[in-house]
Amino acid sequence: MPDFSDGAEPAHEAKRRARVDLLAHRHRLDPADRAAAAALVQAALAALVRRLRPARMTAYVPVGSEPGGPDLPEALRAALPAGAELLLPVLRDDLDLDWARYTGAGSLVAAGRGLREPAGPRLGVAAVSTARLVVVPALAVDRRGIRLGRGGGSYDRALARVPAATPTVALLHDGELVERVPGEPHDRPVRAVITPAGGLRPLDPGPVSLPALPLDEPGSDDATLALE
Repeated sequence: MPDFSDGAEPAHEAKRRARVDLLAHRHRLDPADRAAAAALVQAALAALVRRLRPARMTAYVPVGSEPGGPDLPEALRAALPAGAELLLPVLRDDLDLDWARYTGAGSLVAAGRGLREPAGPRLGVAAVSTARLVVVPALAVDRRGIRLGRGGGSYDRALARVPAATPTVALLHDGELVERVPGEPHDRPVRAVITPAGGLRPLDPGPVSLPALPLDEPGSDDATLALE
């Protein structure tokens, strides 16, 4: 795994080198191990969804060696309460993220960069701000919550629209939660990660509190539930 040494090189160059190393490591994962890891990540995230019962959440369709597996949206859809919405990203030409509802595997279409995206009506870039749980990809995350993405800035822009109290969770392989990721001013932290071996791990600056939701009413504001 990459060694992020403070001051060793400019942050953008350190990030570029780290992406190469991390992607190479992911590509070397045995397919059986990757599938087992995906099942563990799905189970931990589904457990969080059942606990928080968000009326609307966002996630994405993992591709290639990304944690969670390509059937992650269907697992999340099954975990959500009745009537809740799962939004998935639609990459725009300017690399910002629009959003559309996931209504089943048949609603996904092939898109650029090897992605799969929902084909339904676009809800606008601000739709992510209305989600009660936001799940994002990452190549690595440090213990401050700073994430290393693929370099397009799409999720930094999306995370900038997310209210501070909303849980934001990155999905990782084991070994990708590191001590420090080179940070830049535009980087937006996440509040927790999920890894196959470690499950859900809240990060600094501490747990996020959300309303505790009654079993029959997504979106209620009766009490408080933390990620921890």
